[in-house]
Amino acid sequence: MSNKPKVLVGMSGGVDSSLSAALLLEQGYEVIGGFMKNWSGDVSGPEQKGGARVGQEFEECGWKAERRDAMRVAAQLGIPFVTFDLEESYRKHVVDYMFREYESGRTPNPDVMCNKFMKFDLFLKEADKLGCDFIATGHYARVGQDENGNPQLLSGLDPEKDQSYFLCQVPYEALRRTIFPIGEMVKSEVRNEAKKRNLVVAEKKDSQGICFVGEVNMNEFLKERLPVTPGPIITTEGEEIGQHEGIHFYTIGQRKGMGIGGGTPYYVVKKDIENNTIIVSSNYHELLYSNELRIGDLHWLNPSATLPLPEGEMERVEEINCKARIRYRQPLQECEIKLNQDETLTATFPEQQRAVTPGQFIAFYQDDVLIGSGVIQ
Repeated sequence: MSNKPKVLVGMSGGVDSSLSAALLLEQGYEVIGGFMKNWSGDVSGPEQKGGARVGQEFEECGWKAERRDAMRVAAQLGIPFVTFDLEESYRKHVVDYMFREYESGRTPNPDVMCNKFMKFDLFLKEADKLGCDFIATGHYARVGQDENGNPQLLSGLDPEKDQSYFLCQVPYEALRRTIFPIGEMVKSEVRNEAKKRNLVVAEKKDSQGICFVGEVNMNEFLKERLPVTPGPIITTEGEEIGQHEGIHFYTIGQRKGMGIGGGTPYYVVKKDIENNTIIVSSNYHELLYSNELRIGDLHWLNPSATLPLPEGEMERVEEINCKARIRYRQPLQECEIKLNQDETLTATFPEQQRAVTPGQFIAFYQDDVLIGSGVIQ
């Protein structure tokens, strides 16, 4: 019986997760490769409008090809490989969430929810069944420790690839058993190290699009379940300049895809859900900028942070200064957050923030430690 620590590596068929498995093997771990079949593009999706089914026309994910690449790497490394069919849970926690949010007029982030429910919850439970001590993924992030030995979620060292924002809702306890083998590396290093090991996916292009669904035309995807409900597009001066297909197909700050040709470029600055109206203006209109936003669905990741935790583990602090980002790859912004009586937060920024979007996540940082997050209201 092996005394090596046992780790289940989430292998997606890409270079990041493949190198992660190789590095852990070299570091002395007993490694198992695990592939999550979360979206197959078949017709077994939830009920939707009309006779079509979500997935029937959206097979870009190519999960079989991705699994084949992951299996080839596992064979190359000489490690066991298992496949987990988690599609039912993925549809419930990620796809259905996405449609609900768009239908309500908000803009969701399915990648954040995929990490929360799939990779750092259900995948961890599969690791338990296999007797694994840890799970690992190819995320550009790090796990550190505070002075009391508690785990902390840290930014990845590659500023161009840091994915800590997408991990802002992961269950805190999962961090104790999570390894990010490439979190200290930059992308070019990952490519070079994969080539040194002759990994078959060393030159493979990075995947894009929705987590596990792939590169799809989002509007066409949404139309499989959300009705087309046309309404006016008006300027902030009240002039009607076009028609939209449905308010749920548009997001704050959007420019493309509105069918308004020529002249001054227009951006969505407000969505009037009650009147099914989209309001547009220039990229510099005051409605597109804000110094203050309200945040709900709070989730804390660091018990050492000077923040009020839901568990009441430490003295409540009414407000703190920190840094925050309201979207992936946004440079960190100075921010003050204040706890409201209804357990929401108010975030105030010295610098105006462009296109604050309800439904998106805001992540809070102290130095390079992600301390918590919430949903923009």
